[in-house]
Amino acid sequence: MSPATPVFTTSPTQALLAGPDLDLASIKPRSTPGFSGAKAQGKLKLVEETAQLSELQTKLYAESRFGSDLSLLVVLQAMDTAGKGGIVRHVVGAVNPQGVKHYAFKAPTAAEKRHDFLWRVKKQLPGPGMIGVFDRSHYEDVLIQRVRGFAKPSVIEERYGAIRDFEASLAESGTRILKVMLHISADEQKARLTERLERTDKHWKYHTSDLDERELWDEYQAAYQLAIERTASPDAPWYVVPADRKWYARIAVQHLIIEALQEMQLSWPPAAFDVAAEKERLARS
Repeated sequence: MSPATPVFTTSPTQALLAGPDLDLASIKPRSTPGFSGAKAQGKLKLVEETAQLSELQTKLYAESRFGSDLSLLVVLQAMDTAGKGGIVRHVVGAVNPQGVKHYAFKAPTAAEKRHDFLWRVKKQLPGPGMIGVFDRSHYEDVLIQRVRGFAKPSVIEERYGAIRDFEASLAESGTRILKVMLHISADEQKARLTERLERTDKHWKYHTSDLDERELWDEYQAAYQLAIERTASPDAPWYVVPADRKWYARIAVQHLIIEALQEMQLSWPPAAFDVAAEKERLARS
């Protein structure tokens, strides 16, 4: 990395970790915890660390071809316009798509509603060697369902416990879980929605329901606070990433993924053949 490019003075895994004393309202969405650089430097850092992320992802995939059960699940949750798509495109999209499984959860279908709320989620989990990305997730069932009153409070409480058990089981089976809330401000969301209305090339991204959900902003913030408190654990931690500055959110999530993969202590699988002998054969060919 170029000496001129700032580095994180505090690792995002420390600076952004949602601890037991989390106060979501006190986190400034335009802040850049742990990073002292400006936008141009942040964008440069995103490019510079792509090679490292790509190598780690390839090691994860390669190990699975030789029996490793390790995988990574990245859960992205946020209010509308917070930048989930940008994370998928600019961070995850920089690695080999062969090793990525991305799924965007929408409202459950009639068929899905006939099953437990985790049924459809289990079908989309990453296999060994894969990086799975959930664009929204099982947390919709304790967020929108709570805010909109689609489920009773007692049912929501049961779901927190079901989620904890589900994620603990995933971690035990070899799936590292990285849960990210992209924390956007109401003012920034308004600006981004305004841009979608003013630009014809962004009308397709606008939904009239966005304003319906926006009217319940405070209720959603309370629901996020509670969901994070109820489901954060050492094996499935939550990270709150300030998202008003898109460039910061992207490098922060990129770094979180890199550190998660580094902690797996990945390595290149050893050759299952005699390298010297194969070199000789190739030379004679």
